[in-house]
Amino acid sequence: MSALDLDTFNATPLQKLPYDFIIVPSFIKSDFVSSINRDYPRIAKAGSFPLEELQFGGAFGSLISELEGSEMRLAVEKKFNVDLQDRPTMITVRGRCQAKDGKIHNDSETKLITMLIYMNTEWDQEGGRLRILHSDKSLEDFAAEVPPISGTLLAFRRNKKSYHGHKTFIGERRVVQMNWVRDDTVVGRERRRHRLSAWLKSIFPI
Repeated sequence: MSALDLDTFNATPLQKLPYDFIIVPSFIKSDFVSSINRDYPRIAKAGSFPLEELQFGGAFGSLISELEGSEMRLAVEKKFNVDLQDRPTMITVRGRCQAKDGKIHNDSETKLITMLIYMNTEWDQEGGRLRILHSDKSLEDFAAEVPPISGTLLAFRRNKKSYHGHKTFIGERRVVQMNWVRDDTVVGRERRRHRLSAWLKSIFPI
């Protein structure tokens, strides 16, 4: 049985303004949330970590396999009207947030589609809620806000206007980020960058 609610993903309309995005609460089915969280990587430091630098259990590994599978890709292709057939994927995982995280930014041009899946069992904080922004000028000028509650999916098409960010939060904030990127050179470069960052975090505590 799949942990992903692709029927709801397929039925949820794509939002077009200020850029193409989709929000799907409970995209991960509730029956799977506890086991995935149980097997989620133990990440003690802030930052994004590549999968190969992490240890995790079977339920989390099964989630990753599904996210990288053809059904997920085909659903994203149809939703965003984009061909991802020969586009590689890149997955990073976060476990904690620090004060400098969440500043207004846009993803690099090498990323085509960004997909975020949140895995926090509850969220009563004002900070840490990702906002889809109308511009790079203010966090208060937003089209949508996403509480990072377990199983919630946010996906968007990267373009020159795809600014996003969140208010400051310090503490545990679990999120899996998956990108379809331009080519394999992007994956190699990003993995080296994240590997160096992970190594530095292992030496210098935050």
